Amino acid sequence: MSKNFRSLLLWSIIAAAFIGPGTVTTAARVGQGYGLSLLWALVFSVLATMVLQEAAARLTLGAGRPLGEIIGAENRKWNIFLFGAVALGCGAYQAGNLLGALAGLQLLGEVSKWWLVLLGVFAGGLLWSGSTKVITRSLAFIVALMGIVFVWVAFGAETLPQAWLSGLIPQIEEGSSLLVVGLIGTTIVPYNLFLASGLSQGQDLKEMRTGLLLAIIIGGGITLAILLSGSLVKGAFGFPELAAALDERLAGRGSLLLGIGLFTAGLSSAITAPLAAAIAGQSLVGKNRPEWGYRGRYFRYTWGIILLAGLLFALTDVQPVPAIIAAQALNGLILPLVAVFLLLKINDPNVLSGAYRNSAWLNLLTVLIVGVTVFLGLHNIWSAATKVFPALSNVVDGTRFVINFVITGVACVVLFLHILRTSNRLS
Repeated sequence: MSKNFRSLLLWSIIAAAFIGPGTVTTAARVGQGYGLSLLWALVFSVLATMVLQEAAARLTLGAGRPLGEIIGAENRKWNIFLFGAVALGCGAYQAGNLLGALAGLQLLGEVSKWWLVLLGVFAGGLLWSGSTKVITRSLAFIVALMGIVFVWVAFGAETLPQAWLSGLIPQIEEGSSLLVVGLIGTTIVPYNLFLASGLSQGQDLKEMRTGLLLAIIIGGGITLAILLSGSLVKGAFGFPELAAALDERLAGRGSLLLGIGLFTAGLSSAITAPLAAAIAGQSLVGKNRPEWGYRGRYFRYTWGIILLAGLLFALTDVQPVPAIIAAQALNGLILPLVAVFLLLKINDPNVLSGAYRNSAWLNLLTVLIVGVTVFLGLHNIWSAATKVFPALSNVVDGTRFVINFVITGVACVVLFLHILRTSNRLS
C-alpha cells in the first residue's frame, strides 16, 4: 500500500466528518431551491476548508503541539470553557447525525426510532477500539459507499453549461442567505480543526497535505452530487419529497439510494463528532496525562457522553430538517473567529519556525476567506435584526451592502496590516 494512499485513508475521516446529515440536508435544500446559482458558495467552502484544515494540521506539525495546547498556552483559564464549548457543539451535531441516519433507514422501510440505540452501540464499538486505523478504514469504506450513491443519483439531474458558469458568480438571492452561511458552516466545521490537528501528528508535511487535500476534494465532489440531487425536487423540501423526486428519475430506486446515502452520512458523522470532542479534550486539558490517551478513561468518558447525549436528544420527537439547517448556519457565523485565530498563530514566530509559517499568498487568501465569512455573517445579522426591530427594514438593500462592505473591508485591512508588521519584524 503506497504512502499517499495510506495518508488518504487516514484523512478520509475529515471527508466523513463534514459529509453528514447537515451537508445532505443543506446541500439538497440549496439544489432544490436555487439549482446551481449558489455553486460559488460550495466552491468557496471547499477552498476555505482546504486552507483552514491544512493550516491547523501544519500548525501542529510545526509547533510539535496539538491545536488545543497552543490555544491553552496563552489562555489556560479558558481551556475548560473551550473544551465545554466544543463538546456542546459536538453533542448538538450528534443528535442531528443520528436523526439523519434514522431518516435514511426510514426511507428503506418501517423502522422505529429505537433503532437509534443500535446505531449508537455500533458507533460506540468502533470508538471503544481506540484504534484510529480501525476507525479511519471503516469510515473510508462508508465515505466511498456514500459517494457512489450520491454520484449515481446526481446523474439524474439535467443541467445546462450556462447554469454552471453563472453559478460561479457570487450572488445572494432573496431568502438564500441562511442557506449560504449554512452551506459554508456544514463544510468548514470548527471542531474538525481539532480533528485535523490530532490526525496530523506523526506525518511529514508532504504526506499530510496529499492525504488531506485529496480527502477534501472527494468530500467536495460528494457535496456537489448532493446539491445536484436536490435540484430534482419540485415543491416543498423534505427527505420523503427528495426520495419521491429521485424515484421518478431513477426507475423507483431513488428511495433506496437516498436512504443508503443518508444513513451512511449520519453513521460516519456519528462516529467522528464524539471522536473530535475527545481529541479536543485531549489537547485542551489532557496534556501528558495517560487517562486522556485513545484508550484512557477520560478520553472514553468524553466520546461516551457525547454519544449518549446525542442519542437521548435524538430519541425525542424533533424534526431534523429545520434544526440541522439552523445549526449549520450558526456554525458558519463562528467561522470568522476560528479563521482569524489560525491566521495569527500560523504567522507567530513564537509558535512556528519559518518553513511552517504562511507564505504571503496564503495570508492574502486566508484574509479573503475571513472577509467573505464576515460579510455573510453581517448579512444574516441584518436579517435577524429586522425581525426584532422592524424599523430597520426601511434601510434599503444598497445601504446595507455598503455598511457590510465597509465593516468587512476595515476588518480585513487591519488584520492584513497586522500580519505584514509581524512579517517585517521577522525579516
